[in-house]
Amino acid sequence: MSMKALVYSENEFGKLDGKVANGLARQSEKYDILGIIDSSKAGLDAGEYLDGIKNGILVFRSMDEAIEKIGYVPEFFIYGIAPLSAYLDDGQREIMFFAMEKGMNIVSGLPEYFTDDEEFVQKAKEYDVQLIDVRKPPHRKDLHLFSGRIINVNTPVITVLGTDCAVGKRTTALKLVEALRQEGLKASFVTTGQTGLLQGSKFGIAVDVLTTGYSTGEVENAVVNAYEQEDPDIIVVEGQGSLGHPAFTSSVAILRGAMPNAIILQHPPKREYRCDFSNFPMPTLESEIELLEVFSKSKVIAITINHEDMTDIEVQNTIEEYEYKHEVPTTDVLKFGCEKLIKQLFNIFPELQESASLSCRLQD
Repeated sequence: MSMKALVYSENEFGKLDGKVANGLARQSEKYDILGIIDSSKAGLDAGEYLDGIKNGILVFRSMDEAIEKIGYVPEFFIYGIAPLSAYLDDGQREIMFFAMEKGMNIVSGLPEYFTDDEEFVQKAKEYDVQLIDVRKPPHRKDLHLFSGRIINVNTPVITVLGTDCAVGKRTTALKLVEALRQEGLKASFVTTGQTGLLQGSKFGIAVDVLTTGYSTGEVENAVVNAYEQEDPDIIVVEGQGSLGHPAFTSSVAILRGAMPNAIILQHPPKREYRCDFSNFPMPTLESEIELLEVFSKSKVIAITINHEDMTDIEVQNTIEEYEYKHEVPTTDVLKFGCEKLIKQLFNIFPELQESASLSCRLQD
C-alpha cells in the first residue's frame, strides 16, 4: 500500500530545481502523493501544469492549507527540491521542523543528511517521527566494487543519457519502460538517482554520493540484480548529469558499470547554457554523441527531446532536422510517446520483437 505524502517544492515546481517534485507528481509507486506545496502555483493541478493532463494532485499554498483541504495529516513530508547548493536555508529548516511537529516523517534526497544533523535528530525524537535520507549510501561493508559480473547479463541493456543534468532522462526512461511493458515485454528499470528511489524503483542507488571506487560497482550490482531477480527481456538504466559536463562523474560510472548495448540521448535544443552554470555553453549533439560512442564503445540509437521553451512547431521541425542530420529516430516522449523508440529497439534487437509477439500470442 502506497504511503500518503506531501511534497515541498516552494517556488520550484515545474522548474529545473523542482525535478524531484516533478518526478513524484508524474509517477510514484512508493508514495501516494496528495499534494505539492508551492505558493507560486497554488490551486493548479500538478499533472495539468507539467504535461497538460490532470492527475488530481493539487498544488497548495502552504502545509496548513494542504492538511486542511485533505482533512488529515499525511504520514510523510518529502523535500522535493534538488538545488545546486544541496543545503537547506534557515527558512526551509523551520518548515521541516514544522512538518515534524505536525507528526509527519521527513523524507529527503539531499546529500545533506538529516540523520547526521543533531537538531533534526533531536526534533525527530521529540515528535516521534522518522528521518529518511534516501540518498545516504549504505555502510562501506555493504557496498560493491566492480566484479565483472555484468558480462553475464545476456539481455539488452539500454542507458538513457543526456547532454546536461535535469533534461528528463529519468522521465524518458520510465516512459520507455512503461511502453515496453505494454508491448508484453518484461522490462526492468535501474535508477541511479534520488528521485527514482523516491518513486519506488526496486533496483539502483544514488550514484553521485558514492566514492569513485564504488560507484561503478554499485551500478553493475543493480543491473545484475535486476537481471537475476526478474529475468527481464530488457533493462533500462537511468543516466545522470552528462558525460561531457565537468561537474559530474556519474555518467562515467553508469557507462562503465552498466556496459550498455545501446544509448538513447536526451537533449534540450533551446537550452543555451549548462543547468546552474551560465558560463558553460551547452554542447552540440554531435560532440556529445562522439564522446559517448568513443568512451562507451556503444552506439547512440535514438535522440529524445526535452521541449522546454519550444513551441509544437519547433519540436516537430527539430525532430525532422535531427533525424535527417543524425540518421537516428528522434522524438519527444511526453508529446508523442515511445513508438519510434520501440520500433528502433525491435530493429536492433530482433529477439525483443519475438518476445513481444510471443507474449501477445499467449495472451490471445
